[in-house]
Amino acid sequence: MPIELGKLSHSELEALAARIEKQKTRLHREQRDAVRKKLIRIAKDDGYTIEELFGRRGGGKKTGKVAPKYRNPVEPSQTWSGRGKRPRWFVDAINQGKKESDLLI
Repeated sequence: MPIELGKLSHSELEALAARIEKQKTRLHREQRDAVRKKLIRIAKDDGYTIEELFGRRGGGKKTGKVAPKYRNPVEPSQTWSGRGKRPRWFVDAINQGKKESDLLI
């Protein structure tokens, strides 16, 4: 049953476009998963794992632990590398008028 696009309203076209995108995503995922299973089976048949052949999933470079950059003046055992969410003690110190440079190690 062909769809006559010229007879559809704007909202009907938007709904159709959303359904199309959802179907495209599902189809892509299914095809990708089928290829992944095939590659895993081939690797396993030859005595390898996917990780041995292609490395870890998730890509990107490995990052090690980062040295602390800031220290809590009230409790020196508390440090922060400057990455990620600011710790509460850091925010409190800034709110009390300290500068970031005051908290550097």
